[in-house]
Amino acid sequence: MEPHLIHRRALHGLSRIGLVGALLALLAAPAAAQVYVSSEKDHQILVLQPDGALLKTIAVCKRPRHMAWQDGRRRILVACGDSQQLGVVDPEAGRQVDAVPTGESPEIFGLSPDGRTAYVSIEEDSELAAYDLATKKPLFAVKTGGEPEGVLVAPDGRLAYVTSEVANAVHVIDLARRKAVAQIKVGKRPRRFALSPDGRELWVSNELGASVSIVDTASHTVKHTLSFELPGMRKSDITPVDLLMTPDGKTAWVGLGRANHVAEVDVASRAVRRVVLVGKRAWGLALSRDGSRLYVANGLSDDLSIVDTAGGRALKTVPAGRVPHSILVK
Repeated sequence: MEPHLIHRRALHGLSRIGLVGALLALLAAPAAAQVYVSSEKDHQILVLQPDGALLKTIAVCKRPRHMAWQDGRRRILVACGDSQQLGVVDPEAGRQVDAVPTGESPEIFGLSPDGRTAYVSIEEDSELAAYDLATKKPLFAVKTGGEPEGVLVAPDGRLAYVTSEVANAVHVIDLARRKAVAQIKVGKRPRRFALSPDGRELWVSNELGASVSIVDTASHTVKHTLSFELPGMRKSDITPVDLLMTPDGKTAWVGLGRANHVAEVDVASRAVRRVVLVGKRAWGLALSRDGSRLYVANGLSDDLSIVDTAGGRALKTVPAGRVPHSILVK
């Protein structure tokens, strides 16, 4: 074979190898992170870049609130309080593609470990209702105290925890038996949950108690109450709602509502390390995947604060529709 033909074939082979390698590298590379914010009064989900720049808006059902990922982060489920449904959103297509009817004023929901069932707090009916997401049919409902809100499904799918704002309690529901098996008295007007990575502690925010109740999940008893105080601020203005725990279980972040701050808490010592000034009525929280940024939805200033978690300071605040509620990060 002529030398120049060997050279050309060799180059052709190398170019094919290079092309395949480039394609494999592209497929293996993580997609650019995006931040999704539900805007209650705009009936939209805002899609933002990690730095807060607006990419697009997605029209959804009325009064979107809590959101969760579905189908391997390819779909977003959103509870729409004024449409009585869970909206199914395709974020890539930029539209709502389906809906699951619910009872009146769905608030927060949790998903079964296999993602097939949604457990939704139905505020108007004071119940936790279960829905089959494939058939869109109701499965069962369990009565709770008045104004249920927060829902957390245990990782093994056996129990669901539901807050009742009126009863000042957490209801523990056996999902197989379809009944409440325990009621845990916590602080005043409990709202949301965070579960420790080992599953041993359930943290419950008490909006009108300026506190978080820490529940032992084995005994279903409160083992500690973490109270918040800010210099120069009345206790009644400290209204914790959303909270989350870092994947390593060492740090909890708590949105302090009308106090316009978020608190960073050392989980082991139960001590507040520091507080960070953000926007008005800091409620919804989400962490970036690397944990370097905390996103805070400020419901009364209609914006989103981006907090540097290492430095403990807000980097910027950007517009986020009207009454931003919940945040997802992809």
